[in-house]
Amino acid sequence: MTINLSFYTTEGCHLCEEAIVVLQKLLTEQPEEYQIELIDIVQSDDLVARYGSRIPVIAKQGDRAGLGWPFDYPLLLSYVGAS
Repeated sequence: MTINLSFYTTEGCHLCEEAIVVLQKLLTEQPEEYQIELIDIVQSDDLVARYGSRIPVIAKQGDRAGLGWPFDYPLLLSYVGAS
């Protein structure tokens, strides 16, 4: 079963670029397990209000809070429930 994750980001975010490296490791090590949708928060005033000061944020389906930066690979694994 694939776990869907949302990655809240925006163009020009240097912290988001660092987070992408962590997410790429997850996808490299467990490509069948996870699907990540990149969402640019600039497209929605609600998303800017919710995540603007916290991006990058990775969120499991149904989790509005998500895991905000800073996070490393072990913390990401713990958040997504990887074994």
